[in-house]
Amino acid sequence: MPTKKRKGGPTSAELRAHAKKNHAHNQEPSWTGLGSKALSESSSSDRLTYWLCNIDNKCVPQSAPDQTDFTQNINWRIFRIMAEFIEGFEFLAKLKKEVTIFGSARTSSGHPAYKVAKQLGELLARNGYTVITGGGPGIMEAANWGAFEGGGESVGLDISLPMEQRRNQYVKKSMGFRYFFTRKVMLSASAQAYVFFPGGYGTLDELFEMLVLIQTGKMSDQVPVILVGRRFWKPLVQWMTEAMYEESRYVEKPDLEMINIVETAEEAYAIIKKTRERVL
Repeated sequence: MPTKKRKGGPTSAELRAHAKKNHAHNQEPSWTGLGSKALSESSSSDRLTYWLCNIDNKCVPQSAPDQTDFTQNINWRIFRIMAEFIEGFEFLAKLKKEVTIFGSARTSSGHPAYKVAKQLGELLARNGYTVITGGGPGIMEAANWGAFEGGGESVGLDISLPMEQRRNQYVKKSMGFRYFFTRKVMLSASAQAYVFFPGGYGTLDELFEMLVLIQTGKMSDQVPVILVGRRFWKPLVQWMTEAMYEESRYVEKPDLEMINIVETAEEAYAIIKKTRERVL
């Protein structure tokens, strides 16, 4: 009876038999199994690709057969994500009394919000707080600049973007991230207050992420969410009150009470100084 051809690569038993056969002929065992080049003929990158992938050395998506970079494989990306989480928490563990400041990277140095962010950064630094930002220009630069001049810890958790984002010169301690979601976790993980200046999609994304975490009990409701700039934020909060609460009850009144709108650095600091330090 003819043997039915099996799909896929060799079995573990076949690999053991293959290695035993090679040993009997005083040969180095093959590193990829049946029908592949010997270990002595392979490069170190080839061997690394094999051990990080699978028995058939298939380490690239089928849509890109010419791609040889194993780090593009989803399995490898999982390890990279894990590494970012581990490094990020180790980095944060060395800091104390953190306040995270969010806002647009496009805010110019002449904008009123830029000046307030710088004032707040300096005020926080002079009172022993660590100022954490996304590490880029605009509002982030302003807050880091203030913290730098205030002689305190000026921290940047930046990310690689194709256009405007880059690490500003006032960051004393920094960590770079490849993934937005790991960076966002680090920006929120240990801060005892979140301060939001005017911004675009990224700032709004971060704002609602923090509100959801507090609303669902995943984060302490003792961590204040502070919005700086009434002209920018008041219309949004008014819409949330009317459309999301009064008309539909998509949120409850306590959900709206998590938000504090202020105008000045002093008003923001008055809220922050009442908070307690969070420990990872």
